[in-house]
Parts: sequence; C-alpha cells; structure tokens
Amino acid sequence: GGPRRLLLISNSTLHGGGYLGHCQQHIQSFLGQKVKRVLFIPYALHDRDAYARTAREKFESLGYGLDSIHESCDPVEAVRKSEAIFIGGGNTFRLLKALYDNSLIHEIRKRVLEDGIPYMGSSAGTNVATISINTTNDMPIVYPPSLKALGLVPFNINPHYLDPDIKRTHMGETREERIRQYHEEPNTPPVLGLREGTMLLVEGDKATLQGVTGARLFLRGKKPTEHEPGTDFSFLLNDSNPLNA
Repeated sequence: GGPRRLLLISNSTLHGGGYLGHCQQHIQSFLGQKVKRVLFIPYALHDRDAYARTAREKFESLGYGLDSIHESCDPVEAVRKSEAIFIGGGNTFRLLKALYDNSLIHEIRKRVLEDGIPYMGSSAGTNVATISINTTNDMPIVYPPSLKALGLVPFNINPHYLDPDIKRTHMGETREERIRQYHEEPNTPPVLGLREGTMLLVEGDKATLQGVTGARLFLRGKKPTEHEPGTDFSFLLNDSNPLNA
C-alpha cells in the first residue's frame, strides 16, 4: 500500500490544444516510471470504443500502455489488477451509474485508498472522485442508485467552473448561485470550483492546486475565496468523510 495519490483535472481539452495536452507533463510527473499500464474507464461517453482509442493514443504517446475496462470480461478483476486508474469525462450520471452497475465503487476505493495506486480523473472522472456528484454541471440523463460517489476526498468539486460574465444578457443562475443553493442544504461539504486548465494534486494528506487558471473555494455559510495555482488545500482533506462515518 501507500498514501492516496490523486490527480483531479478540471477538463481534458483546453482551447487551442489536443486531448490532455495542457496537463500531459503533470500526468507524466504523477504516474512516473513505475507505472507501465493505465486502466481507462470510458463509461461517461456512449461510444466507449472511440473514447478508448483517443485515450490510448494519448497515453501511448506519453510512454504508457492503456487497457480500457469496457474491453474486459471482468471489470472488477481489471480494477484489482490495475497499476493506475484513469476515469475520463463525459456525463457524470452515466458514469456513476455504470460504476454502480459494474460493482466498482468499493473496488476502486480499496485500490486507491488502501493499496495506494494512482487515480486520475478528468471532468466527470474528477466529479466521481469526490463525496457526491451533487455539484456536477451535467444533465441527469440516467438514474444512478445513489448520488454518492467514490469519496476519495471529503469534499466536492465543480469542474469547468465558470465565472459570471458581467456583459451577459442571459439571466439564468450563475455557477456561484447554484453552488450557494447546494450549500443552503444542511451538512453540505466544501465545493472547490476548478476552472478550465486547473487540477488538484493529492498526495497522502497534502493537496496542491496546479495548472494555470486558479480556483474558487465555497464553504457553507461563508463568502467564496479565490486561490492561485500553488495553493495548499491540505486543510480540505482533514474533514471527516461522511462515507466513512
């Protein structure tokens, strides 16, 4: 075993770049040379074959083999044998339902939190690494048995966090207002709004903001705060995880 190691990425594609291009150096640094193969979980998109091809091409270009879990006849066994796990983006509800349907919630938690294998998530894959998917931006196109997710960290994340556009004429709720509404409910955990191009690196009990754009932190009953890349977010890991209660 070893301490948990997570790389939670806001988005897989940044404007002007290719798939995972903006974070490929972070990925190589995170996985290192000990990992030879990555287990990819493409459940967030409908066309899993195409998704796996895209991911395989990228990871092979970085020097890693990639196995897609949807090609395995035994998904649980694939997780048990994996050296590292990467869950890609897409629809968070579809993704979480498939994780439940394939009995993978407990297995992934065990591999990451007890065995210490590296976990990477992008967008929806970052959402499911947290306590719940309550703060996803996605439409509930399918119905998972629970909104509780993997609980690899004791807070929630809002990937692709968008700041209000002061020039806009659209009068719908801003992302900040939606998160505030979430925090109107009792016992809701912190929400970290990760802007495009930003990611959170978790190593044991240390969490550091990486990337280029920064993040906005929402704590229930408090004003949101702005944070630059390099911020130490380790204090967010200290809260007791309700999934373990």
